[in-house]
Amino acid sequence: MFESIAAVNSAVNNFIWGVPAMVCIIGVGLYLSVVTGFVQVRKFTVAMKNTIGKIFDKSQAKEGAMSPFQAVCTALAGTVGTGNIAGVAGAVAIGGPGAVFWMWCSAFLGMCTKFAEVTLAVHFRETNENGEHVGGPMYYIKNGLSKKWGFLAFFYAIFGVLTVFGTGNATQVNTIVTSIDSALENYGLLSEAAVPHVNLILGIIIAAMVAMVLLGGVKRIGQVTEKLVPFMAVLYVILALGVVIINIKNVPSVFASIFAGAFSPRGFTGGVVGSMFISLKKGVSRGIFSNEAGLGTGSIAHACADTDEPVSQGMFGIFEVFMDTIVICTLTALVILCSGVGISYGQAAGAELTISGFTSTYGSWVSIFTAVSMCCFAFSTIIGWGLYGSRCIEFVFGGRTVRPFLVIYSFVSIVGATLELGLLWDIADTFNGFMAIPNLIALFLLSGTLLGIMKKHFSDDD
Repeated sequence: MFESIAAVNSAVNNFIWGVPAMVCIIGVGLYLSVVTGFVQVRKFTVAMKNTIGKIFDKSQAKEGAMSPFQAVCTALAGTVGTGNIAGVAGAVAIGGPGAVFWMWCSAFLGMCTKFAEVTLAVHFRETNENGEHVGGPMYYIKNGLSKKWGFLAFFYAIFGVLTVFGTGNATQVNTIVTSIDSALENYGLLSEAAVPHVNLILGIIIAAMVAMVLLGGVKRIGQVTEKLVPFMAVLYVILALGVVIINIKNVPSVFASIFAGAFSPRGFTGGVVGSMFISLKKGVSRGIFSNEAGLGTGSIAHACADTDEPVSQGMFGIFEVFMDTIVICTLTALVILCSGVGISYGQAAGAELTISGFTSTYGSWVSIFTAVSMCCFAFSTIIGWGLYGSRCIEFVFGGRTVRPFLVIYSFVSIVGATLELGLLWDIADTFNGFMAIPNLIALFLLSGTLLGIMKKHFSDDD
């Protein structure tokens, strides 16, 4: 059965992430960058200053909303996850070191794409029957475009409901159990025969924790993510920087392999990766899986923010992509490439490759800290995507379906703890592509509206 699913998914994935998808994702990002005058460059310092400043803003949001910083932490919770750890490892293994370069390119354009998504989401959001702000691609399609485009909003929400189970939950749980298993095995505390039983127990525990947070509503989600996200990011960055510093002599050759390998991967992968397009495809697709620019999902969290300034909240989108891909994904790639661990190019890889980069540098003891960091990453992503899925199903079927959905979503953690990594990642990639299509069409059609919102905001500032 799994073989049949893999075959069908492979065919669909190759189409979704083929040349047309690459053109659409990069094309829309480039188009938005040009028409906004490369806002991600012009307003970069503003985005960094405002975001860092919000860390120290302890003001409370009104009922049914998050503070702007809680909103960005929830969005970062959705983006900073296994895409930064297992996703980068997979991109490097299959696409070679050059995949990192294409990840950077997609992130540069993605900063503007996400700015547009967040700005439009806050501008076109609604208030639901519980008094909560609701928004995202389905709402800016519904309220920003004519009725003839309404089918795009419906398709986006349906794809969103399907995507969260794989991208937001199953792959994240897989990374949690992999990291914990690795830590226990390094200390001889886990035998191969016991792995399935331990993973099942972990899946049950994670499911219970996810349900406790998500069923507590928007306020609880915001309270959890604003504490978890800064902690996990700082811990991971410190560990990763340590690997780079210890292996500093390898840094020049690693960057050379990234830039040269982007256009000629054959020489850096022993001839296994012979196509530049494979490197580009893996870099862009895994970059989007990580930072979600083009998917529109992060804007769903931002729409919950207690703010009346769409553009100011949009600046957080620039910060998110920068932190997620330019900082954290790059550090993950450097951990793998600088540490000198063996990479089986052309074969699927995940969190275990990143973990080996840490352990080969620090020793087996660090597996405990990497396990904690990765568990935080993955758990925060599960929480963020739970919110996304609940908003999507609410849009299609109404508010009464949200709690049953969240219960089912929580139980998926048990399933995710026992499935194979490769198929999970492939299915997640496919559904991400399905979500991107209606969102990118909407962003292109609403570019004029975006410019009008920006013009008013910046003229008011003057």
